[in-house]
Amino acid sequence: MTQSSGSGGNLHHHGLCCLSAAALPAPDATPTPAPAPEPEAGAGAGAAMAVAGVLHKWTNYGRGWRERWFSLHDGVLSYSKIRSGAAGAECDGEGGGEVRLIGGASSRIGAERRPQKPVGVIFLKVSSFRESKSDDRRFYIFSPTKTLHLKTDSKDDRVAWIEALILARSFYSLRSLSGRITFVQSDASVSTERLRNRMQQEGLNGSLIQECEQIMLSEFSSYRKQLKLCYEDHLSLFGSFRHHFEEGKDASIIQGALTRNDFSSSRHGNFSEYSTTESDEFEKQDGGELTCEDESTFFDAADYFIESNESSAMLSSINCGESILDNQMQDSSPLQLKRRSKLPEPTEKERGISLWSIIKDSVGKDLTRVCLPVYFNEPLSSLQKCFEDLEYSHLLDQAYQYGKVGNGLMRILKVAAFAVSGYASSVARPCKPFNPLLGETYEADFPERGVRFFAEKVSHHPMLIACHCEGKGWKFWGDSNLKSKFWGQSIQVDPVGVLTVEFDDGEIFQWSKVTTTIHNLILGKLYCSHHGTMHIKGNRQYSCKLKFKEPSLLDRNPHLVQGFVEDNDGNKASFFIGKWDENMYYSNLDTSKVKSLDQLKGASLLWEKNKPSPNPTRYNLSSFAITLNELSPELQDKLPPTDSRLRPDQRHLENGEYEKANTEKLRLERRQRMSSKLQDNGWKPRWFQQDSQDGTYRFKGGYWEAREQGHWDGCLDIFGEFSET
Repeated sequence: MTQSSGSGGNLHHHGLCCLSAAALPAPDATPTPAPAPEPEAGAGAGAAMAVAGVLHKWTNYGRGWRERWFSLHDGVLSYSKIRSGAAGAECDGEGGGEVRLIGGASSRIGAERRPQKPVGVIFLKVSSFRESKSDDRRFYIFSPTKTLHLKTDSKDDRVAWIEALILARSFYSLRSLSGRITFVQSDASVSTERLRNRMQQEGLNGSLIQECEQIMLSEFSSYRKQLKLCYEDHLSLFGSFRHHFEEGKDASIIQGALTRNDFSSSRHGNFSEYSTTESDEFEKQDGGELTCEDESTFFDAADYFIESNESSAMLSSINCGESILDNQMQDSSPLQLKRRSKLPEPTEKERGISLWSIIKDSVGKDLTRVCLPVYFNEPLSSLQKCFEDLEYSHLLDQAYQYGKVGNGLMRILKVAAFAVSGYASSVARPCKPFNPLLGETYEADFPERGVRFFAEKVSHHPMLIACHCEGKGWKFWGDSNLKSKFWGQSIQVDPVGVLTVEFDDGEIFQWSKVTTTIHNLILGKLYCSHHGTMHIKGNRQYSCKLKFKEPSLLDRNPHLVQGFVEDNDGNKASFFIGKWDENMYYSNLDTSKVKSLDQLKGASLLWEKNKPSPNPTRYNLSSFAITLNELSPELQDKLPPTDSRLRPDQRHLENGEYEKANTEKLRLERRQRMSSKLQDNGWKPRWFQQDSQDGTYRFKGGYWEAREQGHWDGCLDIFGEFSET
């Protein structure tokens, strides 16, 4: 910008040239921007020094705690596997600066180890951490993509690591914040060309306007320097990120987390060193899964470590805190993965078949021995149907949380709602799932739901399917044998087996499924009903009984479920009522005489069915069921050859290739008939083993470790070509 030397001549000016009249300082005032807040003493030195050492990292139940080499430098915590070598005492401190080792083992291993490529990084700017109070050597670090469970060799080592993390993150947090603070502390507001013209219209002389321009230049120069410093700071930060992205990390997740933390609405409070909780979240805890008590003492990266008052009382009744916990669990998923919302468009037009010719030859036979054309199947296997029963697994997440705060009654109410919710997807499902081959498996890893599921067909005659699922603070397992027969106009299916839920605090609930009948096979509209009594037995204070009402021709309220919770003394503590295809309610009042939900008063909602899929097909799959057989190229490379997604007849049916599906189904059924010979010759399941006492099948582990390593030794190619000899 150039200026005229005269006091009254025309001025050549920048568009943002003057200050508003209300903000004009005295002519002799020297405009100086407010200084940025300085980090605490020692912060600069602490941030410049790299910290490294050995920490024990929890991997999984199969491998337990494993030693890893951790290095903290420039606000980035990286870790790698430890391998000895003769490369000298080179540590992972970047930039060749001084490295402070924490722990006695760190000095020994640091001198022997050779540098390794990091297998993981944590950016402290978008992370948080806390200590364990039950174990003085353990602490946790939460990032947008993972949760690290770490343990030191001693209590002093944990203190040293916590102090290093606090120092490193407070330095970078305050430094990145300083630019924003100075901009909001100035009272001056920048004017426009319109304001300058207005000042001239009011008769202000040129010299005063020129002084305004000089003040503006000074202010602008100061702000420009601050912007440049902030820009260089962010360039340095993203340069560090880019280095680690090249090591294979996902840039989009970290970038999204930075955006959320930098520009989200801020909260106010005092700084404290770190946060702790009264109870441990050992294997399944993530950043979003916290109790009411945790919520008052645990903070994310944008808040630094803000102090607040601890909760003074826990939930003591059914209704207390229910909405808080329910909303909390709904928002606890750290990841939102994109999954498909509809099936592929069929490539062929499906042709109908004669029902009567098939049914009349099957009356009285075991359903598992009846060969049906692919027209009667849906593109899912029975293994995948087992996982479909966990569509509402968030109910178990909520049950776990209620138990943690001492509300055992709400816990069993949520468990009962979960047991009923598994039937909701069976409405208007006219087709049967594929009968899996012996040794067929199915995995479901849903990190956005916090669950990991695995199932295997462990026996052909009798047909047995075993499954195991791990969630947020709970495990679910069971095996099931379906006894089913055709009765001309209907099919009756009687499940045989026990389902178990065990929470991390040791409380266990067990139940068996009720009878299912499929009606109107020949005449009328096809539909199914569930009827019988379900007993949910707990090993502590409460048990539950649920009655699934058997349908009748004149029934105005089909699908009705009623029941109650009782304590160990036989006292009824709460009552259920609802429909297995819609919702479930609980009440303190006896609902056994209520004939319709319209008569229900003062009851609270436990569970409600999800909305139907916006992309319906003739199979009438739910939105959740549509995702179960999805197969991406990345997933295909990780699956064993026994996974249901790789079954050719099922895949052809999903793609609408009906002729190929029928051909493959006949081929695989011939192979299926050979399975009894395999069992007679001593075949055993790969991932489950039978309990010698009660005969049930339990997951023996090792699957997820084999998946990580890509080692599928002992897994047969059950869907490939075979010789009948």
